[in-house]
Amino acid sequence: MSTPVRIGILFGGPSAEHEVSCASALGVARALTEAGHRVVAIGVTRTGVFRLVPDAVLAELRAGVGAARAIDDRLTVTGPVVELRAGKRPGTAVVAPADAPGTAHAELDVVFPVLHGPYGEDGVVQGVLESLGVPYVGCGILASAVGMDKVAMKRALRAEGVPITPHVWFDEQTYRAADDPEKLVLGLRRPLFVKPSRMGSSIGISRVAEGDDLGAAVEEALRHDNVVLVEQGVTGRELECGVLGGWRPEASAVGEVRVTGGWFDYQQKYFGDADPMVVPAPLPDEVTERIRELSVRAFTAIGGWGLARVDFLYDEATGDLYVNELNTMPGFTAHSMYPKVWAESGVSYREVVDRLVALAFARHAERPGTPTPDGPR
Repeated sequence: MSTPVRIGILFGGPSAEHEVSCASALGVARALTEAGHRVVAIGVTRTGVFRLVPDAVLAELRAGVGAARAIDDRLTVTGPVVELRAGKRPGTAVVAPADAPGTAHAELDVVFPVLHGPYGEDGVVQGVLESLGVPYVGCGILASAVGMDKVAMKRALRAEGVPITPHVWFDEQTYRAADDPEKLVLGLRRPLFVKPSRMGSSIGISRVAEGDDLGAAVEEALRHDNVVLVEQGVTGRELECGVLGGWRPEASAVGEVRVTGGWFDYQQKYFGDADPMVVPAPLPDEVTERIRELSVRAFTAIGGWGLARVDFLYDEATGDLYVNELNTMPGFTAHSMYPKVWAESGVSYREVVDRLVALAFARHAERPGTPTPDGPR
């Protein structure tokens, strides 16, 4: 976008992905500031309290002051308690002191919810922003909810003919009533991947090989959700592709995750010493194009808008590709794949976030019954 706008970045939150969200938000804030926009950072504490991040603290962190893993503490425990309210101008919101009606710290033209996991990536905050009538970055309520819920996502993908891995799912009550957990996964071959249905960043996921305790893996997943997904493992390569756009989304270059220890867990994903990302992934051209085509199809299947990262499993022996999942607000940290695959495609980090803001305004302008904002200033 050529015109600077006032952008509220929401980050943190009560989910287990709080720390990742804070690291992502810092990168987004830096890129938006470099693009000339006015950034207002709103940290959501682990207990759900909104706090305005002082400009001085944000500037220090953007400049690299302070340890990366202490970012969440500085961003979400300083500054006054605030809330978001509808602005006086249609299509805007205000950041207001929670205890002082009628006053405001800042007016926002658009909100960038850099929130991962429950309450931020699952349609909850999107519903709040819809009720305020303010444009916001990323997928809407339905696509966010479907993308976050792995069971619902697989239903949507299957309905559109997108290949997915064999799997079963069950809720906690069904599991507790079962006399033998193994009966719940009949027909699936090990290794199995046991996952909470509504969680991201590899949190709560366990790999269950021959002889491993399935029950322990299910109990770990149930710590994060009351619905459990069990997938049949695929021996193959982990590949990822970014999608960016609205009615005519585009797919990025393809990246590969090369991991140690069998799968890409939370520690390796965000805090490993080695960079496991290979961009571009060394693949035959026809496989790359197939991944890019399936990425757009998967994005469309859930009704996506703005962005998503689509994760694949590729069985080289058979040539089969499976969409493993979509992330509607992928990580934006220095370790994250989404910015890297777009950089390989010739779109810089700054350009990506700038385009996302423009897409937020475009969707808002097209919504039936929504007052047209005066426009960014």
